[in-house]
Amino acid sequence: MLPFSRVAIIGMGLIGSSLARAIRAAMPTVHLVVSDASSAVRERVAELGLADDVADGAGAAVVDADLVILCVPVGAMADVAAEIAPELAPDTVVSDVGSVKENVLIVLSAALPGVHVIPAHPVAGTEKSGPDAGFASLFTGRWCIITPPPRADATMVERLSEFWRRLGSKVDVMDAAHHDRVLAVTSHLPHLIAYSIVGTASDLEEVTKSEVIKYSAGGFRDFTRIAASDPVMWRDVFLGNRTAVLELLGRFTEDLVALQRAIRWGDGDALESLFTRTRAIRRSIIDQGQDTDQADFGRAEQHQITPD
Repeated sequence: MLPFSRVAIIGMGLIGSSLARAIRAAMPTVHLVVSDASSAVRERVAELGLADDVADGAGAAVVDADLVILCVPVGAMADVAAEIAPELAPDTVVSDVGSVKENVLIVLSAALPGVHVIPAHPVAGTEKSGPDAGFASLFTGRWCIITPPPRADATMVERLSEFWRRLGSKVDVMDAAHHDRVLAVTSHLPHLIAYSIVGTASDLEEVTKSEVIKYSAGGFRDFTRIAASDPVMWRDVFLGNRTAVLELLGRFTEDLVALQRAIRWGDGDALESLFTRTRAIRRSIIDQGQDTDQADFGRAEQHQITPD
């Protein structure tokens, strides 16, 4: 038995279009209705045949849906929730895919009383965006973290968990605030550092007369890939998770100063000790199947997967 029979997806960028493709592949009998704020995106989604229906508005898309997934930037959640609220049935599950969970839980719970608000975060993505960037296997073998409120209906939480398992995800359930602290370390701070480094390199580009771009090594290329992620989405992530990000940024700054001091005073033992420890962490990620030790991380050029 399917966990949900009628699914609505609001927002058809990378994650939304990948969801549509994955649902089509894993649960082909699900009735799928999608929508997007952009008329051009809606037209393209219709051309690609990603859903049974493409609705002009979010409200129309969620009528009769038993699962609604909001694939919009965190900053747009309140507006979308207000638009769909009058059309939702009481037993509908409303979820999302955002990288920030505590703020989303607060916003959706306030805007959608009487429905089952159960946020979720598939920890998968690429630097690409738009409906053509999606692919059905994006969630395969990746974690999906579900962050229900304290008194959530256990049956509905399990139904949503089973939905993600059928898309190939491994599922974990945790508190929303704890999720935000974890993701501040594993995703948000690395993205912030990438944006900063690429921005610095851009400033230096004029000084070096194109040598920064011309002689880009693998490390810098990976930073530019991360820094090419959707700017609106990441703006909202940092604003929505500012407390955890600022806390971790303070700790990172302290550690960076310690590294600066070790280099200045020629403390090779301190440098080697840190580099040895971080190398072991990389091995742990590979051992847990979250990456591969193949050349170029084993990533096909068209589907370079990064944590979201």
